Amino acid sequence: MSTIDLGGAVRAGEELDVRAVGNWLIEHGSEISGPGEVTQYSGGASNWTYRLKYKNADLILRRPPKGTKAKSAHDMVREFNVQNWLAPFYPVVPEMVALCQDESIIGCDFYVMKRIEGIIPRAKLPPELNFGEKEVRELCINGLNKLIELHDVPYKGTKLESLGKGDGYCRRQVEGWDIRYDKAHTINVPSFKFVREWLKNNIPEDSKSCVIHNDWRFDNIILDPKNPTQVIGVLDWEMATIGDPLMDLGSALAYWVEDTDGQIFKSTRRQPTHLKGMFTRKEVVEYYLEKTGLKTENWAFYEVFGIFRLAVIAQQIYYRYYHKQTDNPAFKDFWIIIHALHIRALKLIGKQKIEANEIAQKYIEKMKELLPK
Repeated sequence: MSTIDLGGAVRAGEELDVRAVGNWLIEHGSEISGPGEVTQYSGGASNWTYRLKYKNADLILRRPPKGTKAKSAHDMVREFNVQNWLAPFYPVVPEMVALCQDESIIGCDFYVMKRIEGIIPRAKLPPELNFGEKEVRELCINGLNKLIELHDVPYKGTKLESLGKGDGYCRRQVEGWDIRYDKAHTINVPSFKFVREWLKNNIPEDSKSCVIHNDWRFDNIILDPKNPTQVIGVLDWEMATIGDPLMDLGSALAYWVEDTDGQIFKSTRRQPTHLKGMFTRKEVVEYYLEKTGLKTENWAFYEVFGIFRLAVIAQQIYYRYYHKQTDNPAFKDFWIIIHALHIRALKLIGKQKIEANEIAQKYIEKMKELLPK
């Protein structure tokens, strides 16, 4: 078994016209030789991702799924530009090769970038790595440090600045995801009424504005095969923008499944955050705040927002299954996950209310004194 992340067979209905792409690349200055060998990556639930292997070039092509409008979450031009603009400041971004806006080539916009050969840490780390607790801790810290480095990119006065909409990012996000949930709601999932009202009533001022990834997970990073605790690439920039870094962190923690989490959450795990040596969610927050110097009086807001946002994303997918727009059996039980996310959000809100209540805290301290040690 190879530890290097490799593509597989192209899925039925998602075939790529390799010859048309190759001809277009040559016309636009790419010196590729030999017939292109195409494989497809299973990751990237949104945009389709292919590997094009030539004798003298190893490339990745990204395109939107069939039937989607380009000027949305599948905007290839924006995704290409974000990475191009970031490259001078953030060297782990893949190198862009070319952007095609001529739909006569394969029927949609697409872009091509150089492939970064490495290991993507998915739900299970390759056993060949033989990571112990020390190596897992190094991987954890190095991954978080790359997020912190991104949040420190000097974007002002560069083209990256055009991604932002000014102050009020937290409010726009809460209101936007609230609307999306209403549009995707089905009768077998909770309304999230209390959670949504709590979020609206607890929106903080933006902690600061910076470049944020908006989909930060370990399965979106690439590790160096020769030194596999080191990050050499960061992928999936389709949702990157200018926003609040604490919102980015809160959204990332929604995917951070710990070993002590319930079985439903463990079944959704997509990254190796359960391993010994990984920080807990609490430790991630403490580490991030210490390293960045940022402060918050209500961290629960960001974590609850991340959970609600993940619930909306899951519900948008389940909505398509519920209304028979897809028959993918993997989506069948998403409604159960959404219920679990609702309970998790409610528990965090309840914990925050107790911690914020001075009388409750005094009562808890008194009980600790009375209970036998």
